[in-house]
Amino acid sequence: MRHPSFYVSLLAIGLSAQTLQAQTDTSSTEDFSLYDNLGFADSGAKRYCSPKIEGLSPAKLISIGYDFQGPYALAAGDLLAVDGSAILSSAQSAQVRATQGLRAGFNIPVVSKTNLVWQLGANYWNSNYTYSDPIDETSNPLHQTLSEQGLRTAGVSTTVFKPLDSKRFVLFQGSVDLSGTYGIGLMPADYLKYSAALIYGKRPTEKKQWGVGVARTYRVGELNYIPVILYNSTDALNKWGAEVLFPARAHVRRTINPRNMLFAGYELEGQSFRLWQNPNSGFDLRNEGLEIRRGEARLRLVYEFSLKDFIWLSVQAGYRVNARYDVDRLVGGKEIYRAFGILRDDAYAQVNGLGNPLYFNVSLNLVSP
Repeated sequence: MRHPSFYVSLLAIGLSAQTLQAQTDTSSTEDFSLYDNLGFADSGAKRYCSPKIEGLSPAKLISIGYDFQGPYALAAGDLLAVDGSAILSSAQSAQVRATQGLRAGFNIPVVSKTNLVWQLGANYWNSNYTYSDPIDETSNPLHQTLSEQGLRTAGVSTTVFKPLDSKRFVLFQGSVDLSGTYGIGLMPADYLKYSAALIYGKRPTEKKQWGVGVARTYRVGELNYIPVILYNSTDALNKWGAEVLFPARAHVRRTINPRNMLFAGYELEGQSFRLWQNPNSGFDLRNEGLEIRRGEARLRLVYEFSLKDFIWLSVQAGYRVNARYDVDRLVGGKEIYRAFGILRDDAYAQVNGLGNPLYFNVSLNLVSP
C-alpha cells in the first residue's frame, strides 16, 4: 500500500533530492570515476579540481542487468471518469507472482579536459508483470495493461562537470525519458519527460566532495522541484566511505580491496508511465490521458567485484517499499503539478496500493580503467 509517512519524512529533512538521472537508476548519477587521469593543469597554468575523489566505486561504462521482484499484492482502485463522479471500472485486487525485466545502460565521455568534462549516456529498462491468476477482459484495466504489456522506459542523458578552480565546481545533468506501455512503435514525442539538476560543489581534499543544488525530477513518480545534496567521502585508510545524493540515494561503502566493495543503503526509483496501448478488452486508455505515477524506495545490500580486469559483476538484494503507484489524468494534455501531493485537491483517476516484496538485481558491467 502507499506510505504517506514516506513523504512526510522527505519533507521533514528538507525535501532534499533525487538522483541526477530520472530513473533511473541504477544507471544512476555520475560517480566521477570515468576520469581517473584528470587532475590539475600543468605547472604555471590555472589549477582545476578533479571530478572524482579517492576510493569511489568505479563508473560503469556499459551495464547489462536483470531485475527481479518477488510476490506481492496489487490493489487496483476504482478508475474514475474525468469529473470524478462516475466509476469507469471497479476496484480489484490481484496477486503478482513476479515482476522482472532487463536493465541496460551506457555512459561515454565526449570531452575529458582538465577544465571541462562532458559525458553522454542512455538507458533502457523493461518490467514484465506475471500474475498468479489469469487476467482477462473483465479485469480492472490496470491489471490488464500490466499483464499484457508491462512497463518500459528509455532515455538519454548528458552530464557536464565544470571546475571553477582547484576546489570549486559546477555540475549539470539533464535527461529525456520516454516511459509507458509502448511496444516496438514508440509513443508520440509529446510524451517525453524532461529532468535536470544543477549543483554547486567543493572538493576540499582528495577524499571529500560535497555540493548543493536544485533538481526537476520525476524520481518519486510525479513532477517535483526539490533541493539536492551531494556528499562523497573516503576515510584515511581507504576502507570506509559514503556515496550520497540525499535523499534519493545514500550508501555506506566498505572497500575490502580495490577490486571488491560492499555497500549498504537505499535508492529511490520512479517515473511517470503513459498508458498508451489499450488492453485486449478494448478499454480506451489512450483517449483517457492516463499515466502511472510510480515511486518506490529500495533498501539494499550491494556487492561489486572484478571478474577480470575491467569487467565487474554487481549483485544486490533488498526490500522494495512502495511509495506511489497511483494513476493520474492529464488536464488539457498537461500533467497536474502536485508537489508531493500537498498542493492540489484534484482527485487521482485511480488510487492503487502495492505490497512490498524482496527483490534481486544482478548486472555485468564494463567499468572505467
